[in-house]
Amino acid sequence: MKVIELNKSVTESNDRDAENLRAELKGKKIFLFNLMSSPGSGKTTLLSRVITDLKDKVNIAVLEADIASAVDAERIEALGAQSIQVHTDGMCHMDAGMTRRGMEEMEVKENSIAFLENVGNLICPAEYDTGAAKNIMILSVPEGDDKPLKYPLMFSKVDALIITKYDTLPYFTFDISKCNEAVERLNPGVKIFPVSAKTGEGMDAFENWILDEASSFGLDL
Repeated sequence: MKVIELNKSVTESNDRDAENLRAELKGKKIFLFNLMSSPGSGKTTLLSRVITDLKDKVNIAVLEADIASAVDAERIEALGAQSIQVHTDGMCHMDAGMTRRGMEEMEVKENSIAFLENVGNLICPAEYDTGAAKNIMILSVPEGDDKPLKYPLMFSKVDALIITKYDTLPYFTFDISKCNEAVERLNPGVKIFPVSAKTGEGMDAFENWILDEASSFGLDL
């Protein structure tokens, strides 16, 4: 009996599509960040703060991926950023083809920073290259410091870890040192930013990193 490794062929095809998209975006000076996290971690709140702080320095576009609704895209658009909502028809992740379609429909301007707010979960999104230039993982304090142990693939694939809702640290048993050590074992050299979008704590360091990465990519800032 012949057995076809379909999943392997699908992911290999997606990897090729992702590399092509990454090259095309670089040619247009569009720096795409892929934001991944569990539901309720504060992705949209974090993005709202970043847009408010940086929209006068650079054009920002946001591709919102969800199974249903358009509430996040409406919220982002109200802040003055380009935005589009993508429904994944029940799929738990975005891939390169879906990302390309969303970026084309949004008609992102050249010399822009774009964010893909991926579908909220810590498993599927880590397995698919979206064509983004950098991957960001968001972990909120209320979720606990043991998530790197439970979802190692996600934490091992990101360029930066944002620990959100940092202002709630006194109210939860979240050991920041323990978390950082676990992440750095999985992913040496990863950037870690503890932030509170509510109070602004840590946002300067994170936003400066965004601008530095975009500038290194070739954007005129």
